[in-house]
Amino acid sequence: MKQLFLILLIITVSLFPNDSQKMHKSFLEDFSFPGSKVFRYGSTGIPTDFTYKIGISSPSEPDTKILSFKLNPEEDAGPGKGPEIISKKFTHFGSYSARLKVPDARKKQPNVGAVVGYFTYHEDDEEGLSEIDFEWLIADPKIIYVGTWTGKPGNLQRIGRIINLAEGKIVETISKVNYDGKPTLLKGMQNIPESIPAIENYDASSQFYTYGFDWKAAGLRWWMLHPETADTVVLWDYQGSQLGIPHHASKYRMNFWHTKDWAVEGNPESLEQPEFPFELEVDWMRYVKK
Repeated sequence: MKQLFLILLIITVSLFPNDSQKMHKSFLEDFSFPGSKVFRYGSTGIPTDFTYKIGISSPSEPDTKILSFKLNPEEDAGPGKGPEIISKKFTHFGSYSARLKVPDARKKQPNVGAVVGYFTYHEDDEEGLSEIDFEWLIADPKIIYVGTWTGKPGNLQRIGRIINLAEGKIVETISKVNYDGKPTLLKGMQNIPESIPAIENYDASSQFYTYGFDWKAAGLRWWMLHPETADTVVLWDYQGSQLGIPHHASKYRMNFWHTKDWAVEGNPESLEQPEFPFELEVDWMRYVKK
């Protein structure tokens, strides 16, 4: 009888895949309510009651309900330590977008070492890393970092672009192997557009902006909506090579964390432990499955 029960249990489990096999359909999470149907809290940091809230009024737009992340000044450095949400199921090829406002730390702590991450991430034992990211180092919210990580530990592949959008300056567009690898400049189809017009007074901490990326098997496109015209501003349309393009499913995420070894472009001193509970505001996150 016991053996029959075990056989039936195995058959039942095989008919219902676990979370690692389930895929999200298209969704819009607008953070209007205290909980989320599509995201779970995923921080490995110190449990607190103030670093993570959903469904509260925005201090910047009182009529808007938001996801609020606040840094804990007592927390250790590391991307998993700060507040983070992770999709409950996997996402894959499609269009991703979010409306968010990063904190302004420059008056209180201009050399703070803190990162806002809007991204997909999953590390598979067989296929390696699948990561696509938008990042802002809040010591200078005029600069945007976009790119991917693929491959396995010890042989991680990075493609990345750094943009000072207020100046309309592409600082670099590169590939490298591992975090300390020698950067190689990308050219041709991997370097489109080659220039970006400045968005006057762009500052990711001054207001909410809508950002997004389109993930396809043949290429990646990072973009944002112009704050005045709502036109799509293409930040990087990467194509013409399979280098750096993730191909296996990932998890959709947002996080906010202290870094002690990644300084913002142009300010090597910006590595300080946060001294204040700086707040990230997220209006919504969308995924459109392709």
